[in-house]
Amino acid sequence: MGDIQAAFSLAANLILSGDADLFEIVGLSLSVSVTAVAIACAIGMTLGAVVAVTRFPGRGAIIVLLNALMGLPPVVVGLAVYLMLSRAGPLGVLGLLYTPTAMIIAQTILVTPVVAALTRQVVEDLHREYDEALKSLGVRGLGLVRTLLWDARYSLITVALAGFGRAVAEVGAVIIVGGNIDHLTRMMTTAIALETSKGNLALALGLGIVLVGISLVVNGAVSGLGGVAGRSRNV
Repeated sequence: MGDIQAAFSLAANLILSGDADLFEIVGLSLSVSVTAVAIACAIGMTLGAVVAVTRFPGRGAIIVLLNALMGLPPVVVGLAVYLMLSRAGPLGVLGLLYTPTAMIIAQTILVTPVVAALTRQVVEDLHREYDEALKSLGVRGLGLVRTLLWDARYSLITVALAGFGRAVAEVGAVIIVGGNIDHLTRMMTTAIALETSKGNLALALGLGIVLVGISLVVNGAVSGLGGVAGRSRNV
């Protein structure tokens, strides 16, 4: 028990003293995850909205596939990206393996199905509710997609938050394609795993506390934004 308390104390000291290694890892983690989520939202929200408002052969299979890919195993994605970016792979000439870019690619692949599947459900529900009104106004095609995405924007913030949670907590894929290289590709989750295996509980706990803190801050900010938006619409 004393060792755990000492580890918590050391972790607090690392955070409060602004430990350079800790905040370097935190900065890289946020940079990679935010970039991946932004790309995934651009792709996934568009794809989800298009699937929601259009009817075409095989649509049911696409929906089932998107829902299934929400549980895509990270290590499988990591392996696939590794094979694509390795020297023997088709994209090996780009030299992206063991770089932050490779980790962004892996996280984007993991997050995009989550965003697309959740967006499809949100937009489809909205489309069902306002279908007749939008038809009477002559809103169709890409205009319909843009209108529904805009109207669902506050719900889609929660969708993006779910994607961010998936990205920032991921370890399997990024450790395969990033290599967990110190001062280059070491992220919070991979560092926690490494430092725990080395017995360095202070740094592992410090990173864990920061990771949980980031999740709380992001969730609190989104909840506050949703509350403000709700009040403004009721005025």
